[in-house]
Amino acid sequence: MPLVTEDAVTEFDRIEIAPTVQGCLSKMTIMPGEQGGPVKYTLRAGEHRLDLNARLGRSLRLTWTGAIACTHCGRATKKSFAQGYCYPCFKKLAQCDTCIVKPETCHFDAGTCREPEWAERHCFQPHVIYLANSSGLKVGITRGTQVPTRWLDQGAIQALPILVVETRLQSGLVEVLFKEEVADRTNWRAMLKGEVEPLDLAAERSRLLTRLEGGLARLRERFGVDTIRVLNEAPVSFDYPVLEFPRKIVSHNFDKQPEVAGTLLGLKGQYLILDTGVINLRKFTGYEIAVS
Repeated sequence: MPLVTEDAVTEFDRIEIAPTVQGCLSKMTIMPGEQGGPVKYTLRAGEHRLDLNARLGRSLRLTWTGAIACTHCGRATKKSFAQGYCYPCFKKLAQCDTCIVKPETCHFDAGTCREPEWAERHCFQPHVIYLANSSGLKVGITRGTQVPTRWLDQGAIQALPILVVETRLQSGLVEVLFKEEVADRTNWRAMLKGEVEPLDLAAERSRLLTRLEGGLARLRERFGVDTIRVLNEAPVSFDYPVLEFPRKIVSHNFDKQPEVAGTLLGLKGQYLILDTGVINLRKFTGYEIAVS
């Protein structure tokens, strides 16, 4: 399973060195570091790309212009829904349905999917169930094409794919099973403070597969023996570019404070760590930002 996608490489090839740029935010592009080096971050503002690793230890200013554009249709909106959508798109797009967050509630077979063709492309493809260590042991799911992006977005210092299934519905049902034994959420404050001890993910995989053997067998009976397959991969680790972790978490919010500035001390997950506080840039997808 490749750790670097072709799209990610393309993003880094387009990095600019301009001192000031302006455009609508997209989630940061994150790539594993070369030969175990720090993870690489690129800020995306419209068509502009900025190397954030090179800005560590330097001042960074982000100013919201007051404009927000839907990331799907491009129309202006006064409020962003589901991290980047206008209200009409939020209501009509399948990617904004609750079954994306809770895939075990997939209703495609009931004929009520908002966009059946979109679902066939995105939901009926291999999904990976994984263990990660962002703020302690957690279970998660992602499309196979989103490895390792999903782990880096969550600020995981370790990750291990343990199962692969054929559809998103199956991944949701497997995740529900695992949630009986392990959490499925990240404590983002602990993640940003660097209060995370390494875990033996391979041992946790063996323990969980043994404890959940009966439940997995029942799901295989329902969907087919080969639909849920055990992976035998080695854990991977990530080192994030952080000069100093914050002792106390103070969150910046463009809706309350249109200008965010400070010395860039670190990058982890989709967060900027500044000496003045932290900000989750993914939360403000679609916001037009001037960066200097």
